[in-house]
Amino acid sequence: MQKLLKFLLWTALIVGVLIGLLRATAIRWWRIPEGDPYLEASIAPTLRGGDLVILWRATKPKFGDLVTCPEPKAPDRMVIGRIIGDPGDQVHIEGARVSVNGRAAETEHSCHPRVFKVQHPSTGAEIEQFCDVEAVAGVSHMRGSPGGHGVPPSPVDQKVEAGKFFLVSDNRLLPYDSRDFGLVDVDSCKEMVAFRLVSAAGFMDAAARFTVIR
Repeated sequence: MQKLLKFLLWTALIVGVLIGLLRATAIRWWRIPEGDPYLEASIAPTLRGGDLVILWRATKPKFGDLVTCPEPKAPDRMVIGRIIGDPGDQVHIEGARVSVNGRAAETEHSCHPRVFKVQHPSTGAEIEQFCDVEAVAGVSHMRGSPGGHGVPPSPVDQKVEAGKFFLVSDNRLLPYDSRDFGLVDVDSCKEMVAFRLVSAAGFMDAAARFTVIR
């Protein structure tokens, strides 16, 4: 019994040291803000307000990553978006579809379940959307498509300036991204959303706990 307790003590100590080192150099856990209807709508269906996530900062974010960055005109507020345009890229968005330098992101298949619900940030009404899986830079992620449940934003075609990223929301019907707040400084986007510990619904939401975020 004494040996077991000693083993458990040393194991807890080593795990604690490792977590401390990771927090100091590579990761940070963060709860996505609740009460910001524009942010919460824009990150669906990938994430939800109130989700507890791990942010990775040991390497620089790259094309296709879901990142957190200060909003350019309101740096106290964090935005969440997917890097869809590097410096010099030509980004075109129309409806749910994104293309970069003339090459369209691929729609792979529908999510399961196909339909999800989100609160409209302007009216507060609950609306239904379709969920598809999109492939960007070899990484597959969920995407909220208009799917006949609303009018998508106007098309945009923009060249990304030097030293900037173009961010796009995973929710293509209700985005809050570079079409709203402009391009973001490359150096300001230091963390990638890597892992969800638990969802806003808590630990009993088995489908959304301990999930890798793409």
